[in-house]
Amino acid sequence: MDHDGDERHNGGILRWIKLAEATELDKERVTRGQEVLPATRFIGNEYLNLVRTRPFLECVASSLTELFSRDLIALRMEKMRLHYPWLASALDYFEARLTEAPEDAAFAIQYGFDHAATRAEQESVIQALRDKCDILWAQLDALYFAYVEPGWPPPGAFRIENEAKHIEGNRG
Repeated sequence: MDHDGDERHNGGILRWIKLAEATELDKERVTRGQEVLPATRFIGNEYLNLVRTRPFLECVASSLTELFSRDLIALRMEKMRLHYPWLASALDYFEARLTEAPEDAAFAIQYGFDHAATRAEQESVIQALRDKCDILWAQLDALYFAYVEPGWPPPGAFRIENEAKHIEGNRG
């Protein structure tokens, strides 16, 4: 529900597309995913492998990263409004996560308490959370090295300088 939505509510996927369009990215270009960093694609697949191959308890436990996200999301929104005020009307994804993330985390904690009865199960819960944190850190590393320092996106990945030219060309 959080990501797919239903007939009453847009899910996170449509909210991300709204945010992308507010930055003047084309919806089709975004949904094709052709300019995704190779590391991002690999990391996404790694998380899919985690939830496909591990017991359900560990899959739920991997979502405990949501415990920390509400404050981070609020900070991100504050900084985006400050530095990119023209995006304020497109922050629906983050706005929704302010309530969804704590609900998801509360569910995951309760599920872990209810189903991790043995020491081995409890340790598997902790390991699943560590594994998800490793996946998220790998994502941050990939973004940092592609776009911050030294700023070398691999061939075929989204390039900020190309986007600036594209936007200017469409405005002019």
